[in-house]
Amino acid sequence: MNLEAKEILRLHVVCEKEMEVKEDGRGYLRVIPIVRGTFEGLLRGTIVPGGADWNTSYNEGKAHVFAKYLLLTDDGNYIAIENEGKIDFTKESRIKTVPRFQVSNDSPYAWLNTGVYVGELNGGDEPGQVEITIYQLS
Repeated sequence: MNLEAKEILRLHVVCEKEMEVKEDGRGYLRVIPIVRGTFEGLLRGTIVPGGADWNTSYNEGKAHVFAKYLLLTDDGNYIAIENEGKIDFTKESRIKTVPRFQVSNDSPYAWLNTGVYVGELNGGDEPGQVEITIYQLS
């Protein structure tokens, strides 16, 4: 089987200082507010303030990320996104994720509801920024 990945979105996310829930016996939880940003690719727009990344670190150098936030396209369509992933920092430094979208069936972007997507999270140009590249598998 041959899978191909096509880049569809590049998000530039700005985060605020993390809120530390701290160790709960299962891991060290940090909640990182998502306050703004932009995205471009097959669609363009802004990241709506109010989302967050629930980031849990484990003693073995592993972490789990779960972000939920809202996109607003330049033509006025809202797109909900959940982006979840795991990383083993002892083996790699880039976080790989599985984004899922929720879009109105009336939207020109309803195709996002049914695709299979993967993402890669890297540090941004400034402190508090991250860049997420999302690919559609075919």
